[in-house]
Amino acid sequence: MTCTACGKPLSVYDVGFYRRLVNRGAQSCMCIPCTAAYYRMTEERAWQMIRHFQRTGCTLFPPSEDTEETE
Repeated sequence: MTCTACGKPLSVYDVGFYRRLVNRGAQSCMCIPCTAAYYRMTEERAWQMIRHFQRTGCTLFPPSEDTEETE
């Protein structure tokens, strides 16, 4: 799958972030930079949101490897 805006190949994070924000059943998606630009947020903010979704158990992303939450 490729980004509908820029044509870049999409990772599981790109697809998961797009589906989390737009529509879980989306068949076409945008990459994180294009999605962030569309929603007028920084890429850093997008990654903060992804890490939050991972820690809370969202199944659209691989499990978080953060261990600092347990301290």
